[in-house]
Amino acid sequence: MASIDLTAPVEHLAARLIDIPSVSGGEHAIADAVEAALRAQAPHLAVTRDGDAIIARTETGAAERVIIAGHLDTVPIKNNVPSRWDDDGATLWGRGATDMKAGVAVMLSLAAQLTAPTRDITWVLYDHEEVEESKNGLGRLARKHAELLRADFAVLCEPTSGVIEGGCNGTLRAEVRTGGVAAHSARAWKGVNAIHGAAPLLAALAAYEAEQHEVDGLTYREGLNAVLVRGGIATNVIPDECVVTINYRFSPRWSLEEAKDRFKGFVAGAGLSDWSLEFTDLSGAARPGLDAPLAASFAAAVAATGVDAPRAKQGWTDVARFAALGIPAVNYGPGDPELAHTDNEHCPVSDIHACRAGLEAWLTH
Repeated sequence: MASIDLTAPVEHLAARLIDIPSVSGGEHAIADAVEAALRAQAPHLAVTRDGDAIIARTETGAAERVIIAGHLDTVPIKNNVPSRWDDDGATLWGRGATDMKAGVAVMLSLAAQLTAPTRDITWVLYDHEEVEESKNGLGRLARKHAELLRADFAVLCEPTSGVIEGGCNGTLRAEVRTGGVAAHSARAWKGVNAIHGAAPLLAALAAYEAEQHEVDGLTYREGLNAVLVRGGIATNVIPDECVVTINYRFSPRWSLEEAKDRFKGFVAGAGLSDWSLEFTDLSGAARPGLDAPLAASFAAAVAATGVDAPRAKQGWTDVARFAALGIPAVNYGPGDPELAHTDNEHCPVSDIHACRAGLEAWLTH
């Protein structure tokens, strides 16, 4: 079994985590290593294992409890494991360096060190974040171990370049089907081409101008894009069906139901003649959560490290899941989020140190 030294310098701990492959669905080895390390090296924590997710809690009886969470899985490896050092050791390179094994290393390093924090901590390390919502390990923990996830505030260590990012956009995906009539392509006038029928929808999507909405002082940018198109069964057959998969990224100004209605209104106004719609993935947005008292104290601790003011999280993250549980939450972690999932994924060591210092200052004062 792979082993992890929680007392190692945090950047070396991050490198060790990168070297344990954990593509979604293959987190068992890293979960085993994390569980074993916590049980052996952090005896002050009460550890619970569920599948390939781990919850580790302090039990000091403090008046407040916070969750610090991160996922163990990555997207598929592409010649970027094992880890390596660039810039004379100033940059850590490898799959998960930003999303989000550097953040997990910060969590594990502090989990081992902080035996008497000023507020109780629930460390949550979970599986299946990089795949469909139905498999998400944090969602499973919320269903099976709700009592272990009760808290006053949560920090999700997703990459933010060490800047607090409040809330997140919501995301929905839908398949829009256009109908037609099959025919031999040599006698195309005998049929109705469903791919051609989707042209007004594609034109409307190409002309869409992204909306921006301010929510609790932070500005969120929306997005509406075709991400998949399929149609046809052979090169000599006029297609009788075309399916356009569309992803709508919506601001926390809208509830999930409002976002669905806005999406349906857009499609209805695109000028299609024969169409149907089916939602295939739905995840709500989350408001910034920065007005919570613990958020203010956390923001002050992070500001003391000299970073920029909080900004909006433009993607979807599991802060939305915490918001649904009634727990205010923010994103805060090392690494540039724009490098997540890229072949050249890397993280400055300075980011790792700064995030560790920000969390440590908040959890000990």
